[in-house]
Amino acid sequence: MTKVLVYNQDGQKVGEKQLKPEIFKVEVKPEIIWRVVTAMRHNARLPWAHTKTRAEVRGGGKKPWRQKGTGRARHGSIRSPLWVGGGITFGPRSDRNYSKKVNKKIRRQALLMSLSDKAANNNIVVLENLQLPEIKTKPLFQMLQNLGYRCGKKTENKDKAKTKENKIKDVKILIMTDKKDDKVQKSARNIAGVNVTAANNLNLIKILEHKMLIVTSQALAALEKIYK
Repeated sequence: MTKVLVYNQDGQKVGEKQLKPEIFKVEVKPEIIWRVVTAMRHNARLPWAHTKTRAEVRGGGKKPWRQKGTGRARHGSIRSPLWVGGGITFGPRSDRNYSKKVNKKIRRQALLMSLSDKAANNNIVVLENLQLPEIKTKPLFQMLQNLGYRCGKKTENKDKAKTKENKIKDVKILIMTDKKDDKVQKSARNIAGVNVTAANNLNLIKILEHKMLIVTSQALAALEKIYK
């Protein structure tokens, strides 16, 4: 079984945690992850582009001029595709369907593969507990710095960054709680590169977009209960 270190909010190691192999030790198949991500992107796409045909363009009910005797080309409507302001031939339509079907088992498998990849590359950190007294960015920002991550701002002195902050990493972080926590979620909105999600609302694209995954011990238990 895969072991991960458990930290408190001060960045101190307080123990170890065994990760379930059914969730965090699944064989990673990039083609399955790609398939699910592509389907999710397509299902989120809306067909906004819409052009009108000559039947939908307003006006043009009267023949512009008589059929013969004028010397001009014959026309039946000013809303013909040949005219400026007329209908569009073979243009994009809003009734187009971009959705793709992916089986539920495949979606679940891709999510577990992404979690297993995080565990295999040591990109998972377990927090003993995450509690904020109020909605405020500073305590959460300080906690991330205690864990060794620099988010939202860069160090001005490069020499200082090499000496004192050589262990600090500037990466995108996804914090996972056991349930929706407004204090944590709203406190993280001001920190660039940091997002918060709940265990029951985990998303494959969110996992892939963030390099580090910080999980509370309660969220880990909830995750194991959902995907056991």
